[in-house]
Parts: sequence; structure tokens; C-alpha cells
Amino acid sequence: MTHYGRLADYQFGDKADDIRGATVYGNGDEKLGKIDDVIFDHSTGEISYVIVDTGGWLSSKKFVVPPQRLSSSTSHDGDFTADLTKDQIQQFPEYDEKDLDSSDKWSNYENRYRAKWEEHPVMHRAETDRNITPTTLQYEGNQSSLEAEARASQARADAEDVRLNDRWSRFQAHVRDRRRTVTTGCHTCTEDPSFTKGSESAQQSEDPLRKAG
Repeated sequence: MTHYGRLADYQFGDKADDIRGATVYGNGDEKLGKIDDVIFDHSTGEISYVIVDTGGWLSSKKFVVPPQRLSSSTSHDGDFTADLTKDQIQQFPEYDEKDLDSSDKWSNYENRYRAKWEEHPVMHRAETDRNITPTTLQYEGNQSSLEAEARASQARADAEDVRLNDRWSRFQAHVRDRRRTVTTGCHTCTEDPSFTKGSESAQQSEDPLRKAG
């Protein structure tokens, strides 16, 4: 069973590879906040969302963004951009980290969150002209199948368009390779056979993930 969690207070030995603290900018180079944490799949180490701390301009203070919606900032070295405005973020359902403790609650949150990305009739990344909206002819088919296909097409388009820097790549690799260390103590994971799968870096002792103290 897929289970998600945060890095929380775990820190990398090499802080230069850690994207936490990087700034996320929105449309018009508007500062949206700083990356506070990430949400990742405990069984694979793949990052599903970054958690952005707005510093207070948002009532719930934090919001999440899938990495497929991030790009490296061309104006701010080591930082990121997202094709979002503050008005759009305020329409997202309120993020509550406690929802991660329940698969049902988190699934419900994700469904409501994704609906806010999909509610507009035309969807495309701001940097491209790729339109992933089904045509009128396509809508004449099975609606459920078409919606699923549209979501899959969107995911493929996002994956092709994502432009993230080397800092992100190293960070994702560390989370993936060290995920067993990070998830130590997670009862859901230790009871799941898939937890024993996946790689641990042979150089773990040289670049460990350790609890902040």
C-alpha cells in the first residue's frame, strides 16, 4: 500500500544538496514562499509534492506543489518557479500535514487539490503551447475513460516539460536512496514487504541522512 510522509526533521550531511529553504516564485516573478519540506512515497522515495511555506500571506500558511509543476528559476540561482499566482493558490484546499497520517484523508485531499488544477477548460503549462484539453469529438466517447486519458496525457506532458536543476536531481536521488533511513520508525512501512525493496547508497556513511539534534 502506498504510504506518504515528510522528511520533517531529517537533515542531509551535505546541506548544499538540500532544496529546503529554496524560494519558489510564481507568475510575474512574484515570491510565493520557501520550500519547507517534501512529501514522498515511502516505498520508492519518489517526491510527490514540495511543501511551500508562504511566510504568512496565505491563511493556512503552507501549500503543496507537484514537482512536475516546478521549473528552475532563470532569474534566481538555485531557486524555482511555478506557473501559479497567489489568487490561484488561495483556491487550493487547505493543506494539513496531519492528513498524511490517514490514507483516506490524504486521498480525499489529493482529489480536491487536483480538481483545482483541472477545473479550467483549457490546461497547459505556461511555458508551452501544448493543449491537453480533449476535443469535441473526443468528448463523444466514454467520459470516464477520456478523463483518465486526459489526466495521463497531462502527466506525460508535465514530465516532458519539467526543467529542474542539478540541485533538485541530487536531492531527489538522496531521498530515493536514503528512504529506508528516513522512514525508520514508520509502522506502516515496516509492516509492508515493499519497504525492504529499493536501494541504499553504498556511500551512506559518507553522506548520511540523520536526525537533526
